[in-house]
Amino acid sequence: MRTIFTVFYLVVVFSSPVMADQPRSAVADGNVTVLIYHRFADSRYPSTSVSRERFHQQMAWLLARGYRVIGLDNLVDTLAKGERVSDKAVVITIDDGYRSVFEVARPVLRSFGYPYTVFVYVKAVEKGYGDFMSWDQLRQLEKEGVIIGNHSFSHARMNERPAGMGDEEYRNWISSDLVKSARVMMKRLGDSPRFFAIPYGGYNDVVLSEAKKAGYDAVLTQDPGSVSSSTDRFRIPREPILGKDWSSMKHFEKVVRQVDLPLGGFSPPLGPVSAPVVFSAQVIEPQLYRPGDFEMYVSELGWKKVALDGNRLGFDFAGPFTRKFNRVILKGRRKSGEVAMSTWFIGPSTP
Repeated sequence: MRTIFTVFYLVVVFSSPVMADQPRSAVADGNVTVLIYHRFADSRYPSTSVSRERFHQQMAWLLARGYRVIGLDNLVDTLAKGERVSDKAVVITIDDGYRSVFEVARPVLRSFGYPYTVFVYVKAVEKGYGDFMSWDQLRQLEKEGVIIGNHSFSHARMNERPAGMGDEEYRNWISSDLVKSARVMMKRLGDSPRFFAIPYGGYNDVVLSEAKKAGYDAVLTQDPGSVSSSTDRFRIPREPILGKDWSSMKHFEKVVRQVDLPLGGFSPPLGPVSAPVVFSAQVIEPQLYRPGDFEMYVSELGWKKVALDGNRLGFDFAGPFTRKFNRVILKGRRKSGEVAMSTWFIGPSTP
């Protein structure tokens, strides 16, 4: 954790297709699943909560199956160095900073000795909103080795530009929130946060570039998928564990066992998109996958079977778009049996 609010980085401008930096062979690489939790044992909010018993069961499952729970700092530092990530490893993150983290999740995680990260909705804690932890409780977590990350000051949907904002004003709006939240965290915790988790998981090239310029070492999304050494540390996917179905052991085991699907490029790129458009991706090491088992998901269209042509697959979409934003997921299966996945976020969309 640093005491510097802003470090200037080279801003990466995404163009179509988006290219990755020579991904390591998937055969030689490890795989890490980053999990997101929100509330614990809170029957008032069943869609975002996990029961105490189920949470304990999941943590015990990881131990019994030989999975390592590593800190987010461990994962990000490995990605920054371009080194091989851990195999059979999991990172635990918790968004918003509800009191149930301190009262329910903390004792469970301490009993297993697992590291974890809490991303704080700063305004809610600063204003003392009900259900949220206090700064005293967050300071106690830090003393125990918990990483406290930034989940923004306002918890706004940052990819949705407010009406009437021009390009420069939009960038300043995002930048101001990131700086304000970091300053409050510095004042209350003594350090500025290293990591930023995007509220609601919606992003574009502007959100990501402003987070880089603000000095964050990593940005975490809510895209489904896993992490390999090829993963962009400014677009780390996470798997939500919450509600009835997505907190089930069946779902938990499925997402922990899946692997990353490294891509050499994808289209359309992050940010605005209009029809007609080609949804496509370049698969690294296509020989590792079953050629008939690829599917592509677009929020607008659902799942579609896609055929592998050399190392590229995809389909044309004539339009029109009816959804303002879309998540695009590419899923395949390795010949060794593992489900592999890669995701990106696009929009706003125009017809």
